[in-house]
Amino acid sequence: VQLVESGGGSVQPGGSLRLSCTASGVPDAYALGWFRQAPGTAREGVACITAPNERSSYGDDPQGRFTISSDNADSTVYLQMTALQPEDTAEYFCAVYPLGNNWCSLLARAYDYWGQGTQVTVSS
Repeated sequence: VQLVESGGGSVQPGGSLRLSCTASGVPDAYALGWFRQAPGTAREGVACITAPNERSSYGDDPQGRFTISSDNADSTVYLQMTALQPEDTAEYFCAVYPLGNNWCSLLARAYDYWGQGTQVTVSS
């Protein structure tokens, strides 16, 4: 399994970014999660989605500002982030594990494969 993230960058508070994670070598059914980690903090689950049935879950912190979606034809999962705040600054990772049920976990330890990360910086 290989995961490639893209779409990170620097934005001002209130701005938006869309992150992409393209997966290859994945099984027919899998869970894909987005996580973030700021320096000195634990890796935090932001959102996850299952493939192919596209059931999603969100962490507490996005509070409706982030939306996860998928394009199963391209094995790409997107994280649309709006109303970004400085506290959203972090390295963002996508990760995958083979799916054995119809829901996805937001716990990092559930995931087997990780991308290299993409940096998101929110500052004025």
